[in-house]
Parts: sequence; C-alpha cells; structure tokens
Amino acid sequence: MPVPPRASRLIGVALVGGALLTGCGQSGPPSVEFSSAAGTVSTGPAQYCDLAVTQCANHPDAVIKLAVPPGAPLRINVPTDLAAAPWHVVFSYRVANGGSVDGRSPVFPPKERTDYQLVLPDPADQLLTAQVQQFGGNPSTGPDGEMSFPIRGSWVLATS
Repeated sequence: MPVPPRASRLIGVALVGGALLTGCGQSGPPSVEFSSAAGTVSTGPAQYCDLAVTQCANHPDAVIKLAVPPGAPLRINVPTDLAAAPWHVVFSYRVANGGSVDGRSPVFPPKERTDYQLVLPDPADQLLTAQVQQFGGNPSTGPDGEMSFPIRGSWVLATS
C-alpha cells in the first residue's frame, strides 16, 4: 500500500531527525593516551563540561595509574577533537631533596598538535601526576586584570 506524500515527508523528517539525535548521542568525551617505559594507558576525562562550561560531570574513577621511571619521558596523545580547542599539560614532580614542584607545558593553540612529550628537568626527578586540560567557554577578567580561561575537561594520570 503506497504511503501518502505528506506522510512520506513526515517519515523522512523523522528519520533524519532521529539520525541526527543518534549521531549526537554516539560521541562521548574523548580519551587521552599516556605512555611511558612501563606501558600505555588510556582514559576518559575525570571532569568534562559542555562547550559553555556551565554543566559539568565528574568521573573520579577515570583517574588512571601508570609508573613513570625517573628520567623517563611521559608521552601524551590526544585525539583531534580534543586538540580542536586550546589545551596544555599540568604536572607535579618530586625533586631529589623530597620537595615537590608544579609545572605546566605551553598552551597549544587549536588544531596545532595532538601529542606532547613531558621530560622533567633532572633525571632523578620523579613524576607524581600529569593532567591534560582542555580549555573551553568564555575567558573572563579577574579583579587584578588577569585573564582566566575555564577548563572544559581534564584527563588525569597518577604515577602511584
């Protein structure tokens, strides 16, 4: 039995709309890959927000562990959809006297790169944590006139 033309158009619109909704639902937050001499691990974000950074979801179980021997680099690979926005790596490490130091990579502009190799200053330094942070939302100016950029997502690696 033939479908009336109006019903055919409505079915077509419903199918296209359903395909768009399904396509939107299929892509979740991206995963980041961390590699060292001890192996390779991949994880989703420990925190991930919408584009405006107004609605966020926390996933503390996404924090992963990987040994990174002193003097060994940590290699980080991010997917192109994460690299489509500015991102950087923040990290902490222990120095020979037992103190800890916080550091960060340069901020990588959108679509510039999808990898980074973290090498600590001294071969005896021990990496404690590394975190990929993707920027999002609109920057704001603080009371001191300094620009602040919201973090959309963070992918966290602990070494112990």
